[in-house]
Amino acid sequence: MHLFFAPQFSPQNPFLPEEEAGHALKVLRLPPGENVQVTDGKGNWYQAVLVTADPRKCRLRVLGHEPEYGKRNYGVHIAVAPTKNADRTEWLVEKCVEIGVDEISFVQCARSERKYFKIDRLQKIAVAATKQSLKAYLPRLNELTAFSGFLQKDLPENKYIAHLAEGERHLLQHTAPKSSNCCVLIGPEGDFTPGEIKAAGENGFRPVSLGESRLRTETAGIAACHILNLINT
Repeated sequence: MHLFFAPQFSPQNPFLPEEEAGHALKVLRLPPGENVQVTDGKGNWYQAVLVTADPRKCRLRVLGHEPEYGKRNYGVHIAVAPTKNADRTEWLVEKCVEIGVDEISFVQCARSERKYFKIDRLQKIAVAATKQSLKAYLPRLNELTAFSGFLQKDLPENKYIAHLAEGERHLLQHTAPKSSNCCVLIGPEGDFTPGEIKAAGENGFRPVSLGESRLRTETAGIAACHILNLINT
């Protein structure tokens, strides 16, 4: 199955973006008459057939349309401190999208080792992972935000902080309810500071554990994403 991403696609505008058209015609060498799938990343899923083989204006004919394709009754929001190695953050985004995530926020913590990164590259990785995993919803990626500012954002009622400090922490899979929107906050390699943990608690974040192993930041983010999806299957 060939799936293409076209954010402005519709029966009235049945064209692939130039980059997607180039991939279809020059890389995959699809001929006119080939059946393809298209998503706009907003839940719309189209069955279509290739009509014109022009890489600058590749036109399709829509055969079918499924709105809200694969829509879920729960939401997954992973908030994470970017890793020092940009490749690891990119890997986290790719795998969370493949597993199933609705939103990823990047949080600047006191012990964060990376102060800046390019979100446009992460957007491209998210698009590729959306197509790879055959999803109709493109997750939202949020720009890097200070920890204190993130705590003030409009977040789901079910929000958790996964830290390694002493104190009572229940496993995420025993804490997060099914069929709900959840946000899990993942800290940097050096973990959150005591002040950050205290501030999170004061803002309604409940402490959770992701298991007995001490995980890298990107592994913890992927594990949290997987757990929230698993409890809803």
